[in-house]
Amino acid sequence: MNRKLKIAIIVVLVLILAYTAFYFTEYRHAEKKATDLMNGAENVSVIKENYGLFLNGSGNDTLFIFYPGAKNEYVSYLPLLMDISNGGVDSALVEMPLNFAFFGENTADSIIDSTNYSHYVLAGHSLGGLSAASYHNHTGKGDAVVLLAAYPNSGVDIPVLSIYGSEDGILNRQSYNNSKTLMSNLTEVIIDGGNHEQFAYYGPQSGDGVANITAENQQNQTADEILKFINELF
Repeated sequence: MNRKLKIAIIVVLVLILAYTAFYFTEYRHAEKKATDLMNGAENVSVIKENYGLFLNGSGNDTLFIFYPGAKNEYVSYLPLLMDISNGGVDSALVEMPLNFAFFGENTADSIIDSTNYSHYVLAGHSLGGLSAASYHNHTGKGDAVVLLAAYPNSGVDIPVLSIYGSEDGILNRQSYNNSKTLMSNLTEVIIDGGNHEQFAYYGPQSGDGVANITAENQQNQTADEILKFINELF
């Protein structure tokens, strides 16, 4: 191998490593609407844990474990989980390594093992939803799954609530529709006017559709549907 070829290979490898490092460290940051809740609210305490944040409200029966979407700062989902915790279901918001749920898919293990709730609902947005469903599939843990603009890649044998917005430009509808046969007990909710990014507060997401409702409206509807789903199950 001549010297010029060696140099060319090294340059290519350096560029690949640099791009990879940039891709996995660049992410969408939480907006003020979410970060303002880091200290909790009137009826819900926000407690920093090794895995992320624990939202302690009036609930004591069910824990809602939430995996964020890819490259989204986990704190951006605080308003949605605050609504759920205010409704009587405590929540665990997971901070994923490099903001990718598949790097921390088994995080629910430590949460379940260190708490004493009667029921555990595994949930996530986009890639986080896929990872939450995958966690159940290979561990058998969890009593239900909530998917926000997401779908599983293998069969789910427990109740599933699927929620997505009518204006979602990110969710692959064909793949989503194909996945319905994998969920034997599926409840589906389509939020009229909602999109992909408004389940959280992390700002515009390239390729998403334009929402016809506010993020607050979308998240309020989402929290109501999740609480209804949980209360009917347990």
